[in-house]
Amino acid sequence: MIKEAIKVNKENGLESKQAALFIQKASNYKSNVWIEKDERKANGKSLLGILSLAVSKGNNITIIIEGEDEEDALNDLKDFLTSDLEESV
Repeated sequence: MIKEAIKVNKENGLESKQAALFIQKASNYKSNVWIEKDERKANGKSLLGILSLAVSKGNNITIIIEGEDEEDALNDLKDFLTSDLEESV
């Protein structure tokens, strides 16, 4: 299991479109992905879970990943969250 604190740099944080893109990326990995914000924890592969955290630009979150491809997953998801470019669907 690895965990890392990250400052979200996405212009709209993890609102629905960006949350869906995050889930797409997380779902490419076998590892379990969790996001923690303000002592609340949500499944990183669940749209409702991520939206319930109300992650905005500039928020500090912790990503927790456990599984066989956890390092690759962390690097990919961290790059996504810290990029200030909005990706299109």
